[in-house]
Amino acid sequence: MASIKLSIQSKSDNAQIYLRLSIRRGFYLKRKIGLSINSKDWSSATGLPKQNNPTNKNLTTKLKDLSNNILQNLNDVNSKGEEIDGDWLSYRIDLYFNRVQEIGKQSDYLLDSLQKIIDTAPTRKNGKGGIGLSKSRVNGFNGLKSTLETYQKAKKVKLKVKDINLKFVNDFTEFMQGLKYANGNTQKKISDIKTVCLDAQVNGVETSPQLLKVTGIKTQNDYIIYLTETELEQIEQTEFKREALINAKKWLLLGSLVGQRGNDLLDLDNSNITHKRGLKLIELTQKKGNKKVFIPFSTKMEILLNDDFPYKISIQKFNKHLKDVCKIAEINTITKGYKHDNKIKRKVLGEYEKWELITSHDLRRTFATNNYGEMPTPLIMSITGHATEKTFLNYIGKTSIDHAQQIADYYIKQAEKSQKKFKPTILKNKKVS
Repeated sequence: MASIKLSIQSKSDNAQIYLRLSIRRGFYLKRKIGLSINSKDWSSATGLPKQNNPTNKNLTTKLKDLSNNILQNLNDVNSKGEEIDGDWLSYRIDLYFNRVQEIGKQSDYLLDSLQKIIDTAPTRKNGKGGIGLSKSRVNGFNGLKSTLETYQKAKKVKLKVKDINLKFVNDFTEFMQGLKYANGNTQKKISDIKTVCLDAQVNGVETSPQLLKVTGIKTQNDYIIYLTETELEQIEQTEFKREALINAKKWLLLGSLVGQRGNDLLDLDNSNITHKRGLKLIELTQKKGNKKVFIPFSTKMEILLNDDFPYKISIQKFNKHLKDVCKIAEINTITKGYKHDNKIKRKVLGEYEKWELITSHDLRRTFATNNYGEMPTPLIMSITGHATEKTFLNYIGKTSIDHAQQIADYYIKQAEKSQKKFKPTILKNKKVS
């Protein structure tokens, strides 16, 4: 019958504790357990620490539990006919003290679960039904990893997956606000943390009972950046000398007419022009959501393009040139919003001249905002790709009262139409004889 004996081999005040596992007569394994004790506190008679202080009593309890754990696992291994050697014993000791991760079992630490997603990104199923996460998605997870490392360092904690609960959401939100992160950024990171936890849960990692209720604190989009019709006209009438800015101006004006995200906009060329049912259209498949979109040519688009799209440009250069175009066109109304700070590498809320805030994505919002109330909302959404009217209205900063105003304006127009159609008959008074 297998047995365990603990011992020390030194008379120092920092003597290493050894564990000897006797499996059968003539076959035993011996390894350090990674703990030490003052030799004066060790009892050779019991093979355990002397019970002369609370520290030694706790150590005794731990050593007994370690011994029972190893004997139990030894029985499991014997029943399976697996090999038992010194490496096995070292592994079981380290596993007991949480120095290693159990083979075949996913770590229960949040950052480990996040790293697993990053490492397996090329083979993961993506939102489009294909295989492999996009570069931007992986970059997002890497950014989240950096933020969580900063959070853990500041809070002096090592988060486990099961620690992600409603209290964490509040603490994390306060932490992000203290660093002056935009609310939308915080909400996205909390959503991604929940994604990591759900993925870990599928792999057998314990999660909080509150996980399904974990969500970013939703906030109204208070700082809507877009170009008004007047500002667009101002840009259109401004002449530029540099070819790069002339090209960027053309992309800017086109973006305000087609309502697409920056990357989808800059991918457009003559191959996207098609004709269906007698209509000249721009046809594209949006990268996000994989939605097919058809945009009829307007008179403004015909004049702007003249059957020739602007030349290709990277999104990074486009964002830089956009600001230059708007600055020269004097789009300088003082506007509150988030501007990227290169020193701290994130956006900072403040009041700036509008040209400083404009990015490629604001062109999609420009299209949506300028057409809201002029074009039926479902038609705008069919072009921008918004799935629900609620998300669309939040995107352009509209509330239910704005919606009510639109309905009231509709009633007024209908009343005016009725007045024009109604022609009252005037009866002449008959003469009385």
